[in-house]
Amino acid sequence: MKSFYIDNHGCAKNQVDAEEMATRLARDGWTEATEPGGAELVIVNSCGFIADAKKESLDAVMAIRNSYPDKRILLAGCLAQRYADALGAELAEADGIFGNGDLSLVTSAALAALEGRRQTLAPALQPFAPERRDRFSGFPRMAYLKIAEGCSNRCAFCAIPLIRGGISSRDPDDVAAEFAELVSIGMYEICIIGQDLGSYGQDRAGRPLLPELLDKISSISGDFRARMLYIHPDRFPRDILRACAKDPRILPYFDIPFQHASTPILKAMNRSGNADAYLGLLADIRGALPDATLRSTFLVGFPGETEEDFSELRRFQEAARLDWLGAFAYSREEDTPAYAMKNRVAKPLAQRRKKEIEEAQRSITEAALSRWVGTDQIALVEERIEGEDLAIARAAMNAPEVDGSVVIVGGDVAPGDVVPVRISAVRGVDLEAVPRGA
Repeated sequence: MKSFYIDNHGCAKNQVDAEEMATRLARDGWTEATEPGGAELVIVNSCGFIADAKKESLDAVMAIRNSYPDKRILLAGCLAQRYADALGAELAEADGIFGNGDLSLVTSAALAALEGRRQTLAPALQPFAPERRDRFSGFPRMAYLKIAEGCSNRCAFCAIPLIRGGISSRDPDDVAAEFAELVSIGMYEICIIGQDLGSYGQDRAGRPLLPELLDKISSISGDFRARMLYIHPDRFPRDILRACAKDPRILPYFDIPFQHASTPILKAMNRSGNADAYLGLLADIRGALPDATLRSTFLVGFPGETEEDFSELRRFQEAARLDWLGAFAYSREEDTPAYAMKNRVAKPLAQRRKKEIEEAQRSITEAALSRWVGTDQIALVEERIEGEDLAIARAAMNAPEVDGSVVIVGGDVAPGDVVPVRISAVRGVDLEAVPRGA
């Protein structure tokens, strides 16, 4: 029987693609292996967003070829879509190249690679209408639900529109139906994702449909929590605050990638906001939802970023007091508007600025976490620590993969359990908790 293994790289949206490919292959009669050595075909689902991610994906192909010289390898995903022709001509270690423009073609691409019929395929982008998945690769009782593909914001540094195209939104009724199906099979936390949830629906209705979608989700019965990830600050639909206030199952967790606070840099990035507007947005969120958790990303070293621009970003960081923050150094991506910009920032300087942001954030995050000490929370257990009376879990303030965790001390808990806990201490970026009643 044909067998495959998917080695996934990149973001949560790529994970959803990997799950859809696995579902399609299984329905076509393939068997999914639990490790690459047990598969005839290894699919490397790649990321093509920034230089480090591209290198990681190519290194994965090389490592698999070195470890399993007789395996067939199919390079799939964003890197394959963006550089299909070059990879097809130069990456001899792969037995096929398959972009992510149309995942319905994965079965034919996989078969061709397995049979040694080397193909290079970057399918034309299709309106986003994903196959229902029956395979999930995340932690127990947690799933990502992708409601749109692509992005039309055209930030100057970003390659996503080159790979995924402009935004293509799913019908809200279809999304709500899949959400209900996920709840019915036991998913407790469902993370709603897209390149920009704030723009969801603009291509369909000329207005944001996220508030309407949340109303539909709120009408679904059951024990669950919905988490929204990735909302562009210039597109933030404030009506979603009402939905969070009305239904506690819709978490007041907001991942808002501000990227910068200097007006000249934001303008060069093709963003319309400024520091005052962004601080006003944070004040509106906190005013409506005092328990809101706020996460963001900053991009340093963008072309033209001066010391004053960076100082403006640092002042914004101190004023914003974000719960969680990731910092990244600018990656120069060909075919993006920023690629040809002058006054590039030296890489060592960009890295020093990144380090300064990260070091300053530690105390901000620790202070933000301290407000939870003594509170009762609901935690979803991800895994137990072998040999210890400890379990790793997440509560409302912890998004998967990117934030700190809740470490549960004691209690007979297992992965997938939903556990009432009391937060007892802050341990770095983690919260320590004990089961209620323990």
